[in-house]
Amino acid sequence: MWFQKTIQLKPRCRGFHLITDEIEQQIPELHQYSIGLIHCFIQHTSASLTINENADPTVRSDMESHFNQSAPERAPYYQHTYEGDDDMPAHIKASTLGSSIILPISQGRLALGTWQGIYLGEHRDHGGSRRIVVTIQGE
Repeated sequence: MWFQKTIQLKPRCRGFHLITDEIEQQIPELHQYSIGLIHCFIQHTSASLTINENADPTVRSDMESHFNQSAPERAPYYQHTYEGDDDMPAHIKASTLGSSIILPISQGRLALGTWQGIYLGEHRDHGGSRRIVVTIQGE
């Protein structure tokens, strides 16, 4: 059985945010699947999806610090600068981390590990709401 739905995430400030609960709340259909896969694709070029630590919030702030150093604002070699200082670094971060994740479904739940959660990497200072296309295949 296939299922697809586009969900809207609330706007967030720049940084890494746990969105596992928000995704699960917007996809009650998940409980219909005893086994399967869920694919989440973010429809934006300045935000990303990834899986990481869900318990210690310092991981999220350390991720933000690391990526701000590896893709700094106002690098003299950037040519794509007309959308603001945070735009080109946002594109680099989004490409590095990726626009989609695939997770297993087991007994109507996401089969994440004990310390795992889904992160939204919001790489713009004010990115606005974000859309994620969720596709489920399973039974």
